[in-house]
Amino acid sequence: MISNAKANFQRISPRKARMIVNLIRGRAASDALQLLDFTFKAGAPFVKKLIASAVANARLKRPDVDADALFISRASVDKAGNQNLRRWRPRAQGRATRIAKGVSHIHIELDQR
Repeated sequence: MISNAKANFQRISPRKARMIVNLIRGRAASDALQLLDFTFKAGAPFVKKLIASAVANARLKRPDVDADALFISRASVDKAGNQNLRRWRPRAQGRATRIAKGVSHIHIELDQR
């Protein structure tokens, strides 16, 4: 592992974020950034920003690293706890159910080929 980047408590459902992460896993970092420029999905801006951060972390950690040789070795999305948005929907017979809002932890690791 050359570098990593995490984005915790991102306001996107894990299912939508996993769709984008599965699209870019194993690709070169530069190819993934270019692909995400033209991907019209809700998770694309979150993941694009995270990959750019991981590339910047790699340059800070090792100034001699070749940015074109970096590829995404590990990428994962986990469900996060919904701490702030606690909302309720009225249901039949005086009951109420929780409105589940999606929140995700996104983790990217870069390695060198």
